[in-house]
Amino acid sequence: MTVPEYVTRLRKAVGHDLLWLPSVSAVVLNDAGELLLGKRADDGRWSVLSGFVEPDEQPAQTVVREVYEEAGVRVTPERVSSVLAHPHTYPNGDQCQFLNIGFRCRYVDGVARVNDDESVAVEWFPPDELPPLDEHARITITQALAPAGTGTWFATDAATDASAASVFRS
Repeated sequence: MTVPEYVTRLRKAVGHDLLWLPSVSAVVLNDAGELLLGKRADDGRWSVLSGFVEPDEQPAQTVVREVYEEAGVRVTPERVSSVLAHPHTYPNGDQCQFLNIGFRCRYVDGVARVNDDESVAVEWFPPDELPPLDEHARITITQALAPAGTGTWFATDAATDASAASVFRS
């Protein structure tokens, strides 16, 4: 994630200490039912495309912006599929607790490609051939692939519901 200026200003005051930040994640599906994932530049892991919600921006706007910025693909958010708080420590030691809203998104157009410095690769994957993913990505994908009408999944305590991610356990 490119660091927004307001986070850079906060980091000057708090150093590497924990910041509570709003974020979004996109589970993008194309017409073939494949999922778009990005391989992160900071730690080399595959994950769903995600980013910070900027001040004065709505989360649905953020998910559209982030997918385009990171992968050159235009999407339409279809529904909110998950709400989850999860910790993340960056390689430089910055600690965050993200309040993440997961969106199921429909591919509209564009050719998937690395479109910024946040990813080293972007690819479409069949749901049954995903690369190893962290727990947050597995939960976000599992919930976005749940049948329409099942409602939004949310964590009910500090520990995430491991059963929600069992389909994508690596």
